[in-house]
Amino acid sequence: MRTASARQPAEVTAALREVALGEPLSDHAALALSEARGAALDELLALAAARRDRAWGRTLTYSPKVFLPLTNLCRNRCDYCTFRRSPGQPGEHTMSPGELRIVFEQARAQGCVEALFCLGDTPETSFRAYHALLRSWGHGSTVDYLEWAGALALEHGLLPHTNAGILTPEDMARLKAVNVSLGLMLENVSERLCERGMPHHKAPDKRPAVRLAMTRQAGELSIPFTSGLLLGIGETRRERVETLLAIRALHREGGHIQEVIVQNFRAKPTIPMRDAPEPEDLEVAHAVALARLVLDDEVSVQAPPNLNPAATELLIAAGLNDFGGISPVTPDYINPGHPWPQIARLEAECARAGFGLRPRLPIYPRYLDKPGFLSESLLGPVASVAARLARAECVAGAARQGACDTHG
Repeated sequence: MRTASARQPAEVTAALREVALGEPLSDHAALALSEARGAALDELLALAAARRDRAWGRTLTYSPKVFLPLTNLCRNRCDYCTFRRSPGQPGEHTMSPGELRIVFEQARAQGCVEALFCLGDTPETSFRAYHALLRSWGHGSTVDYLEWAGALALEHGLLPHTNAGILTPEDMARLKAVNVSLGLMLENVSERLCERGMPHHKAPDKRPAVRLAMTRQAGELSIPFTSGLLLGIGETRRERVETLLAIRALHREGGHIQEVIVQNFRAKPTIPMRDAPEPEDLEVAHAVALARLVLDDEVSVQAPPNLNPAATELLIAAGLNDFGGISPVTPDYINPGHPWPQIARLEAECARAGFGLRPRLPIYPRYLDKPGFLSESLLGPVASVAARLARAECVAGAARQGACDTHG
């Protein structure tokens, strides 16, 4: 791989030794590893991969999902976002109840198990026309509509996971009844990124304190939760580690962080950051490796394969254990120029690296019998979807290996 062009700082060497000894990574050592380069970076990736192998084995996972942009109206204006719209702006859209029914039927027919609801932050607080539209469908708020849509998804044999931006504890408690998990990208804990001229300046819901508070409240409510960091928006390596440390601390409080997404910025011609440099593959791999070593072993580390199409094997070598949601039905509405990979191609890439690839549910196994983390009303739907997924995987396994009991 690479060789060091200069001697590594003593702090990096000491931190790598700490990891190699299997000791819990201290905050100081984690921050030191943000400076790993050259041969030290190679060692960092190898140590992260070994940690992944011990904790997660040699099978990588993904969630067969349908992506549902319930509305792209949003009161925030992040400099890197192409998703958000204002009323009347070209491309503005809110999915109707009829649309949802049609897409749910398509998703079930294509083998999806996850219904991912992704939308802008509290649009009814800023856009009267949107609020009126919700009322015309019999809903007083976005959370009302999400609760109804989640129940409808369950009727179609899909398990909802919702990322609706900032929610109150009361909102999360309501959605917990119809969602197996919720999510909120922390993105970064740096207040600097919220200053004038920085990407979060016009995004009040991206203030770190606000997002940290909601993540903590999700733990208090025993909600299986997805968090993550966003690379390439002007943050430093140290700020990435500080974000991972914040996520780790929240998980150790609430025991609820089931997965952390390491997502890289991709430039697009219509955004204020259209000329900003995208993170190189090695930078993404460095962040994945740090996530694996900083976070507790039980927390899954994922990166979107459609945003890193040429780096699959590198990210596996950095300690990745999951690819997140991949949809056979809908595009990535956040990054529409980056299509999902074909599962057969991704499976072949994993095989070349010595790994299997399997589908999973949008709730991780340890939360299925962890008291209080899954609403009792969802036990039956989860068991039914898990059985369907197992049967489908047996059929796929039969094609790969020539034998399977498809009646299990």
